[in-house]
Amino acid sequence: MDPIGRKRWAIAEGYIPAWSNGPAPQLESHETCCILNAGDSEATVRITVFFADREPAGPYTVTVAPRRTDHLRFNALEDPEPIPKDTPFASVIESDVPIVVQHTRLDSRQAENALMTTIAFAAD
Repeated sequence: MDPIGRKRWAIAEGYIPAWSNGPAPQLESHETCCILNAGDSEATVRITVFFADREPAGPYTVTVAPRRTDHLRFNALEDPEPIPKDTPFASVIESDVPIVVQHTRLDSRQAENALMTTIAFAAD
């Protein structure tokens, strides 16, 4: 299949609640970067995270196999540093091959969970 998507994406909104209401990992509050690599080549993806009051974190590097998807939780990013909870952030996602990126948040601070999702901004 021919690759689809873009090589650079942005998510201007990000926030990981400090606590959750429900069993982990299924109902743990989280931010997710859903990445689709529909092409025939492996995607090397770099994520840089931006904050209001400090220098950016990253890049975080992940690999997405050809013709596969990865639902990457920002909560799981640890190298070079964990993403702080209860802190607004934004992210830029860059890939060496075209990918599609979607942003999803599960907020389970209440028993009535909130789920939000939107396509990321395709920057080029």
